[in-house]
Amino acid sequence: MSANPIEAFLAASSPLVLDGALANELERRGADLRDPLWSAKLLIERPDLIRTVHLDYFRAGADLATTATYQATFEGFAKRGIEGRAAARLMRNAVALAAAAREEFWNDRANRAGRLRPLIAASIGPYGAMLADGSEYRGRYGLSEAALREFHRPRLAVLTAAGADLLACETLPCLSEALALARALEEFPGTFAWISFSCRDGSSTSEGEDIGDCVARLNEFPQIAAVGVNCTAPQYIASLIARMRACTAKPLVVYPNSGERFDPHTKSWSAEACSAPAAGATGGATAAPEALASRVRGWHEAGARLIGGCCRTGPDHVAVIRAACR
Repeated sequence: MSANPIEAFLAASSPLVLDGALANELERRGADLRDPLWSAKLLIERPDLIRTVHLDYFRAGADLATTATYQATFEGFAKRGIEGRAAARLMRNAVALAAAAREEFWNDRANRAGRLRPLIAASIGPYGAMLADGSEYRGRYGLSEAALREFHRPRLAVLTAAGADLLACETLPCLSEALALARALEEFPGTFAWISFSCRDGSSTSEGEDIGDCVARLNEFPQIAAVGVNCTAPQYIASLIARMRACTAKPLVVYPNSGERFDPHTKSWSAEACSAPAAGATGGATAAPEALASRVRGWHEAGARLIGGCCRTGPDHVAVIRAACR
């Protein structure tokens, strides 16, 4: 990594269309992800299925694939008896799977019409994702910023060298973890990342901090190429964009969930107002993609430059996003 890949892409095409949920799409195709490793479980069991989902997102219109490393941590793999080098190899394989899907897509010249070569973002999930108890939607880990930096550093070291175009530091519930990642990233010159927060309403992170204040604190870090929100209910996105736009000139990234509610007791989804999902969530079909289309144009007009989907969105949602913005 050297040049800012988001800056280069947006100079030629805007918005940059992200992919949708990986884990939920894997489940829809028969994978059992009731495991603390969530989608990273399939790096061990079904890497071929991960590659296929990446390819289908590219075909649906995604300009970027996010790797299956959200819950791929040394601590998480160790609980499964996978230590050190083997865990690092699985993380690198996740990037290789996305790269292989991109090459298959791009080698078909018919796919290149009106498109730029897609990017790959290596997913860096929060500390709470390793705990696999939904705490990335609550925050208040009880850890210092220094401790969070130490937790993230080993995985950053692997994934910055694995060949992705950038990192996606996502679903962060609080500013302290964002600052920990931003400062840890300074140890890896030439590496760029976006930072996105999980939010509980139209103004606050999951931990309750003002989203405008959070993105403003990241202005001093040139390696943070974009800032925004993800896995947040769609009805809050417009307000969050307005607050962020007033506090930063960095490109804004938004990729909400479907807006459905996850019940941690029954492990099922309903069409009620959204609450945060937990790792290993299962359920039926996602909310209708058409429900997203009317919002997407407004988000783009309001300043969002990277737009995609998170939990309970799939290739059909990505196709709608691309059509709405083009």
